[in-house]
Amino acid sequence: MNMAGYTGNKQDHAMRLRRIEGQVRGLQRMVEDDKYCIDILTQVSAATSALKSFSLALLEEHLAHCVAEATQKGGPEAEAKVKEAADAIARLVRS
Repeated sequence: MNMAGYTGNKQDHAMRLRRIEGQVRGLQRMVEDDKYCIDILTQVSAATSALKSFSLALLEEHLAHCVAEATQKGGPEAEAKVKEAADAIARLVRS
């Protein structure tokens, strides 16, 4: 069974995602409490940055583990993994 590239850092990733979840819940409370729009937008920016940072860390691990392993084997699987990673990078750049 293949392990995910992030398995070694699963605990750290889960903790980061819980912090992001807390940020989003904070946004909900801000809206419910009629907080100032700019203050909410500032917190949206912080949550967005946290998600981008998380996604870049996950992408780095994917490249170092999954893509590297596939390219060592070569063949169609390697080409598929490289394309998959390039597509993921393109989605991140557009977001």
